[in-house]
Amino acid sequence: MKTIDLEPGRGLSAADLTRKGALPAEVMDAAERIVDDVRERGDAAVREYCERFDGACPEAFRVPADVVAGARDLVDPEFVAALEVAAAQIREFHEREVAQSWFTSRPDGTILGVKVTPVASCGIYVPGGRAQYPSTVLMNAIPAKVAGVRRIVMVTPPQGDGSLSAYTLAAADVAGVDEVYAVGGAQAVAALAYGTETIPRVVKITGPGNAYVAAAKRHVSGDVGIDMVAGPSEVCVLADSTADPVVVAADLMAQAEHDPMAACYLVTCDPALPGLVSRATEALVAQSPRAEITRASFADNGTCVVASDLAQAVDAVNVIAPEHLELHCEGAMGLLGSIENAGAIFVGPWSSEPLGDYVAGPNHTLPTGGTAAFSNPLGVYDFVKRSSVIAYTKEGLAKDAPAVQALAQAEGLWAHALSVGLRRKLVEGGVERFADAGEAVADAGVTAWPRALDEPGVPVLGGTGRGA
Repeated sequence: MKTIDLEPGRGLSAADLTRKGALPAEVMDAAERIVDDVRERGDAAVREYCERFDGACPEAFRVPADVVAGARDLVDPEFVAALEVAAAQIREFHEREVAQSWFTSRPDGTILGVKVTPVASCGIYVPGGRAQYPSTVLMNAIPAKVAGVRRIVMVTPPQGDGSLSAYTLAAADVAGVDEVYAVGGAQAVAALAYGTETIPRVVKITGPGNAYVAAAKRHVSGDVGIDMVAGPSEVCVLADSTADPVVVAADLMAQAEHDPMAACYLVTCDPALPGLVSRATEALVAQSPRAEITRASFADNGTCVVASDLAQAVDAVNVIAPEHLELHCEGAMGLLGSIENAGAIFVGPWSSEPLGDYVAGPNHTLPTGGTAAFSNPLGVYDFVKRSSVIAYTKEGLAKDAPAVQALAQAEGLWAHALSVGLRRKLVEGGVERFADAGEAVADAGVTAWPRALDEPGVPVLGGTGRGA
């Protein structure tokens, strides 16, 4: 890990970090070509890309419902029990995120509010092929289910023999996924976004994937909704002299073993801690079956920040804005108010980050690459839409119409002023209906029309001849 020593008064800057968040141009170009081809040719293109990239393609993309339901019988009961524990706690947490429609009224009878409606359908991408991620199924499907999404579709790439992992399918059954398709990669994202002959489109796509999946999601964004463009996984451990260096080392490794591009940050105000953690890491990595990946992550994307005091260390954490943040500090709960940027915060020595990955309840789909400065974890709110509701009475219209007309006139929007002016005349003048358009315009008082703000003659502060 590279080390950054912060002198008193010097804060960590974004330039100190070596993030590789941007998708390479060649990846974006390749993903866009695949997406556009699938959009044009449908199933035929999907099948070609599956055979090229996965080495296998099932005869039918959709996995039969009885195969999904039967997956529970193919895995050990202990795993199914663990799935059900995790699912129950994830569901319980996300039920607290459910937002209700709300309405309020004014004394004049005007009703205003927000109508909350679930999206009609969503597609969740679950990485597969050489690995299986049943936890990703739960974390994406359960919030959608809680939100009330009627159609939840899962796509995941097949294994080398064309089959899907029974562990992933069992998770889909537990989570209540409605349809499963054995398709992965950018072609799966395209199929979800635009539909094919056998894969109906959805309106929202969530879930992690490789760089090509991320690039495809970025390309289709706007035609469908997406959760985020996720980058490599990352963890930041904020630790003081009370931290156990062996535990800190294990927690850093828990992210490093994901991927050589995974980023690990150790931020501390104890100058002795980095050396202790480094020695513990070497001893632990030597015993890991994923030692090569872990070492590559530390070497290429590991950073240790040594601050002069705890306040400076917290400031550094907020600059990093990590996906996962662990607080191995005395009085850790008292630091929560100072933490502004983090996807998930694990407070105290007993709050191991893998608890959040699997069973704690909060979502493990989190903002990466510093986007925690402005983004949220995946939640129920990602699967709903909000519609503003506006219902005026005559009295409310009469009260607010003059202000609307003044603003519309200033912006030069004649028909805007006419729209409320006509209603105002109906209310204030006792008119039931207008006999003709000419009379209506005159009665609405919009015939004498001032210039718009961008036209000459409008008063301008500090102007030289444009106003008076």
